[in-house]
Amino acid sequence: MKVKKEGVSHLQTQNNMLPKGKVLFIDTTHPILPQKLEKAGFSCDHFPSTSLDELKNLLPTYHGLIIRSKFKIDKELIDLANSLKFIGRVGSGMENINVEYAQSKNIACFNSPEGNRDAVAEHALGMLLSIMNNLNRANQEVRMGIWRREANRGSEIMGKTVGIIGYGNTGSAFAKRLSVFDCHILAYDKYKTGFSSSYVKESNLADIYSHADIVSLHVPLSSETKYMVDEKFISSFHKPVFLINTSRGPVVKTSDLVVALESGKIRSAALDVLEYEATSFEQIYEKDLPGDFNYLINSDKVLLSPHIAGWTFESNIKLSEILADKIIQFGFL
Repeated sequence: MKVKKEGVSHLQTQNNMLPKGKVLFIDTTHPILPQKLEKAGFSCDHFPSTSLDELKNLLPTYHGLIIRSKFKIDKELIDLANSLKFIGRVGSGMENINVEYAQSKNIACFNSPEGNRDAVAEHALGMLLSIMNNLNRANQEVRMGIWRREANRGSEIMGKTVGIIGYGNTGSAFAKRLSVFDCHILAYDKYKTGFSSSYVKESNLADIYSHADIVSLHVPLSSETKYMVDEKFISSFHKPVFLINTSRGPVVKTSDLVVALESGKIRSAALDVLEYEATSFEQIYEKDLPGDFNYLINSDKVLLSPHIAGWTFESNIKLSEILADKIIQFGFL
């Protein structure tokens, strides 16, 4: 296998400095991440095409590991990483790292959700405007020579109640953008309190069930949130809602979503993520896709994008820059 090694920076060599440690990159990142780490005294090696078996052989000699979503960093890999001091994930979700076990081994874990929160918020808003105004369907119809105005009459955000579930980085960024639409924003977060402001009201699920016209999901994937949006959840709403999911695919049970779309309980759904995605998020499982997936791709009540809500040119830089700063500020060796 061809290996690209960045090594110790020229400045360090000139000053006869010892590196702070070796950092292994197993995913591609923006160049600013290794550049900042090297400037701070780390040496960086890049193995973006490494296999799992190769990773197992490499891990014992490295002090830092930089990943995105290529592999699950489980107990087996952590036990092999005898010298590891930190794991850095270029992104927000940490579901592919056994964080609790890593920390029990004195391995610090970092992510950079601040880096793509604005991108996710803007994407969610764009999806919401599209499904409420039938833009995707209307675009396709006009291209086919079909001119239907009444059938594509839209709905306004103004005056509606938006329920935001999960009020961390992306949930709060989405609320900020919605604040200019003169709508009512209710937000619920199981692990966060005291965040009401001039434009958002800290709420609970019962109030969101009662009042929401629009629901947007901004939660991490965990045992608590897997299939959180199921038949019971959906049936709790007092009126039909627009649903947006820019969090993780398995938060929504697709089979129950399809039933709700067919019945009208969910008016329309905008999904940037699907439960059928592979671990790396780079593709969906191509074999044995259920009929529910076929419903999604054929329904004009569903808007889909390929897990790109946080995937902008700007977030590409910010995700890496913020992660580098966190690692450097923590201090090692």
